[in-house]
Amino acid sequence: MHEIFIQMTEYFKSMGVIGLALNSFIESFFLVPPPDILLIIMDLANPKKAIFYAFICTIASAFGGMVGYAIGYWGGRPVFNWLFRKGGKEKFEAVETLYNKYGTCAVFLAAFTPIPYKVFTIASGILNMNFWQFSLASIFGRGIRFFIVSIVLMLFGATIKQYLEIIIIITTIIIIAFYVIIYKKRHSFIK
Repeated sequence: MHEIFIQMTEYFKSMGVIGLALNSFIESFFLVPPPDILLIIMDLANPKKAIFYAFICTIASAFGGMVGYAIGYWGGRPVFNWLFRKGGKEKFEAVETLYNKYGTCAVFLAAFTPIPYKVFTIASGILNMNFWQFSLASIFGRGIRFFIVSIVLMLFGATIKQYLEIIIIITTIIIIAFYVIIYKKRHSFIK
């Protein structure tokens, strides 16, 4: 599987910006390599265009998320189970639990973190989540993720590349803590 992902990344890379957009778009609803890999390669090759590349990733990924939403909305659980044959039922139940507890924030976190975003895009359609809230959460989550990667690489170059995953994890922890604090304050205020 790893070899296939490498070949796919090379194929997308050979198409330049169009490949970056296609990779970002398709990854939002189907199993292809995460666009971060190609984004990092392109950012390091041309740091002056890093912000542009992050923008392309964000827009293409958000549109791909909308396609994933439509797949879930029109295809339902049978399509979800077919796409995610291994552990599909458990994945769906986990997503449903997160939706019931956190709503739109669950989509935002899936869009931002290394959690498989495609699982959430398709499940959002099945669960009939508000489309506009889903879209905004996707745009913000994906945008923050891709812009952090591009800005960090633009400023620090290849020397920081090995720390990108740690930076994203730390940022994720901060965002989760922020949402938990807001959630608890909101519920304590209601009581």
